[in-house]
Amino acid sequence: MEEPGKESKAPVRRRSKESHEAILQAALDLLERDGYKALTVEAIAALAGVGKQTIYRWWPSKGAVVFEAFATRAALDVPLPNLGTVREDVLAFIENTFRSLNEGMEKTVRSLMAEAQFDAEFGKEFRQTFIEARRKALKTLLERGIQQGDLPPDADLDFLLDMIYGPMWYRLLNQHAPLDAHFARQLINFVLK
Repeated sequence: MEEPGKESKAPVRRRSKESHEAILQAALDLLERDGYKALTVEAIAALAGVGKQTIYRWWPSKGAVVFEAFATRAALDVPLPNLGTVREDVLAFIENTFRSLNEGMEKTVRSLMAEAQFDAEFGKEFRQTFIEARRKALKTLLERGIQQGDLPPDADLDFLLDMIYGPMWYRLLNQHAPLDAHFARQLINFVLK
């Protein structure tokens, strides 16, 4: 029996770590196989071995699942290096980014970028969740370069970010040339003279 003046609290439902990870992995697997447009919450639930209600209890939409899965994967695949100089750090970061894309994320990123062009709300979330996180990570390395004296104090970091990421996105989307270590070195040698 409840004490007067106190409300009973509903039990808090906790996320199962295993189910959570299975859902995120299922979303990535299905994205890579089928692309974003064909992805459904039902398919994610089936592949993850959970109920559709579980997904909707933890995320408001398939897009939210995808963004968390993708952001988590990108953060794990592309850590921030600390090798001593801004050139070494940025080169390692870009090489790791290219490796991640080449080892299974390439089709997924293209699919998400395409969807972002046609769905304004999705595009906004994609930029806030993924693009800004990747820009922030690289900007951290460039800011460290200023602190270490590798870059001038007045360096336009947003411009440098665009100069580094722009060619990467161009090659990724057009598929006319590889994203490889040679291109990473050319790019960084050009941008960080």
